[in-house]
Amino acid sequence: MSRLWVVVADQSKARIFTVADPRGALLGLGELEHPEARDREQTLTSDRPGRSFDSKGQGRHAMGSTVEPGKQETIRFAKQVADHVQAAHNEGRCDRLLLVAGPPLLGLLREKLKTLSGMKISEVEKNLGQYDAREIRKHLPDSL
Repeated sequence: MSRLWVVVADQSKARIFTVADPRGALLGLGELEHPEARDREQTLTSDRPGRSFDSKGQGRHAMGSTVEPGKQETIRFAKQVADHVQAAHNEGRCDRLLLVAGPPLLGLLREKLKTLSGMKISEVEKNLGQYDAREIRKHLPDSL
């Protein structure tokens, strides 16, 4: 018997569902939260950027970050979700996965889960995190 997980995620919360019947309702298994992803940029960065000297001459400039703090929190959350799915797969609780997320997060989840072997992964590119289970089910394929 196949163990399907449906993970519905946004930038700060992922809800995990399963189904007893391929055409049935979603049954909640749990959720993961990452409240830091909701924080404003000001609270994620405590200081002004550092300063550095130019390699030539006597100029100074602010050092920039390669990844914005909000994006970094989303990357951390994607890894947290991927680690949770990986652990469930290793324990035999999940062997099929349906990811439901908006494009930016879906891309990060895809990247974090690409090393996962032996699991069939499907995707729905929609941000449905604010809906309840019944409404989410309406946006998914008829047969899971």
